[in-house]
This record gives sequence, structure tokens and C-alpha cells, in this order.
Amino acid sequence: MGADRLWTLKETARFLGLPETTLYNLIYRGTGPRSFKVGRYRRYAEADVRAWLAERASDAPRPPARR
Repeated sequence: MGADRLWTLKETARFLGLPETTLYNLIYRGTGPRSFKVGRYRRYAEADVRAWLAERASDAPRPPARR
């Protein structure tokens, strides 16, 4: 996967180690990595996927809990 090109949904799921159906569910819920609609295809920038993943690290700062 080159750094200059956008990843397909299949490539993104493989990189994240997720089934494609899980990535589709994340898209549906609006909680997945930032993506682009190119025609009828969804594409991902490597930097966006890595940033999304870093935000989910167990040592990442978390916003204060709502009461």
C-alpha cells in the first residue's frame, strides 16, 4: 500500500485487522476512520486511518466524562 494513494475498504480492513463487515458497521455508525466517497467507492487516506487508530490507543488522552 503506497503512501500517496488512497486505500480501498478491503485494504483498510486488512491493515486494521478487521473483517470488512466491521468496517462497514463503523461507517454506518459514523465512528470509523475518515473516508472519502469516490464515485460509488469508499477510500481512505493512510494518515487518517493511522490518526483514527492512535485516538483509540489505551494511553490516549480521553475527554472528561459527561454527567
